[in-house]
Amino acid sequence: MKLSNRRRMLALSALIMSGAAFTGAALAQSKPTLKFGLAMPLSGSQALYGADQVKAAQWAVADINAKGGVNGKQLEMIVLDTQADPQLGINAVNRLASVDKVPVFITAWSSVVKAVAPIANREKILELSVGANSPDIAKLGDYVYTTFPLAEVDVSGLAKYTYATLGKKTAAVMYINNDSGVEGAAIYKSVFEKAGGKVVAYEAYDTKATEFTGALLKVKAANPDMIHIQGLVSDLPQVIAQMRQLGLQQRVSTYSAGYNPKVIEQLGAAAEGLIVTSLAPGPSDNPNLTPFINRWKETEKRVPNGLPYTQYLYDGPYLVAELYKWIEKNKLPATGENMRKALITAKTFELPMTGGLTVGEDHRVNKPVYLLTVDKGQFVPLATIK
Repeated sequence: MKLSNRRRMLALSALIMSGAAFTGAALAQSKPTLKFGLAMPLSGSQALYGADQVKAAQWAVADINAKGGVNGKQLEMIVLDTQADPQLGINAVNRLASVDKVPVFITAWSSVVKAVAPIANREKILELSVGANSPDIAKLGDYVYTTFPLAEVDVSGLAKYTYATLGKKTAAVMYINNDSGVEGAAIYKSVFEKAGGKVVAYEAYDTKATEFTGALLKVKAANPDMIHIQGLVSDLPQVIAQMRQLGLQQRVSTYSAGYNPKVIEQLGAAAEGLIVTSLAPGPSDNPNLTPFINRWKETEKRVPNGLPYTQYLYDGPYLVAELYKWIEKNKLPATGENMRKALITAKTFELPMTGGLTVGEDHRVNKPVYLLTVDKGQFVPLATIK
C-alpha cells in the first residue's frame, strides 16, 4: 500500500475508533446500553474492505437505535482494529472479553476467526464469523458460529456449474497460500473431479507475492479449459493481468472476494468473462438492496468495496439485536452463554440485506449461490444455484 493510502486508512481507522468511543461514552452517560464487539481490519492490506464493512455495521447500529433500539435500549458497538492479523485479532478479542466484557462479538477473515476462537470458548463469549469462508470455522468450538456460508457452499456450486453447465472438462486451480486459499482450492478440485472433470494444474502462491510467472507457465503448459483462482481481491487482478500477458485467454472464475468493482477498474478489458460468486441477494432479489446501494452513492460517491460482505456486516447488528430481544423476553442476563442459547434456540432470523438466516446444529448456514460474470465492464447475473 502506498504511504499516502496508508495514512488515509490510518486516519480513517482513528476516526472510526474515536467515533465509536465517543458514541459509547455519550450513550453510557444517558442510559444502560446493550454492548457487542466488532473486530475488523481498519488498517493494513485489507483496510479498504474492512473499513466499508465497519461502515455498514455502523449504519445498521444507527438505524436500529433511531427506531428505538432494543426495547428502548440502545445498541453500543465497540470497534477494534485487527489488520486481518491473527495476533492483533487475539489482542482485540482479549480486550473485548476482559475490559469491555461484551457477551458477543463479530469478526471476519478466516485466520483471525480461527485465532480468536479459543478465547471465545474459554471466556464463553459468542463469536459470530461474518464473511470468513474457511470450512474449519464450523468446527472451532461451542461458542463459534458463522452467519456466512462457508466455502463448501459457493465454491462447490461454482465447480459443478463449470463442469455441468459451461462444459469445461479440464481446469487449472491457482490459490493463495493461506487458510481461505488452501481450503477453498481443495474443495474446488474435489468437487470438479467428482463431477467428472480433471484438474490439470494446481499451483499455490505466497500471500505477499507480486510475481506469478512461474505458476502461470505451468498452467499454460497444462492448457486447461478453465482457470479458477482462489485468492484475495488484492492479488486477483495481478494474477489475471500477468495471465493475459502470457497469452492465457481462458475464462477465469473465483469466489465472492472477486465480486468487487476494483477488480474491473484495475483489469479493464482483461476482466471480461470473469465469473464470481455472491452469497447475498442482488437488487432483483431483495428490494432493500437498491436503497442500500444508493446510500453508498450518496454518502461515499461510490459503490462499496465487496458489496455482498457489506450486506452481511449491515445485518450483523440486526442479528445481535434479535439475540438481545430473545434474552430480554426470557428475562435472562446478557451473558455469552445466554447469547449462544438465544442463537441456537431461535435458529431462524429474517435480516434486511441478506434475507432468511437459519443456523444449523453443525454451526453452518446455507444460502443460494448467485453467479455473476463481467460483461462490457459490468457485473451481470449469470445463474442462481439453490
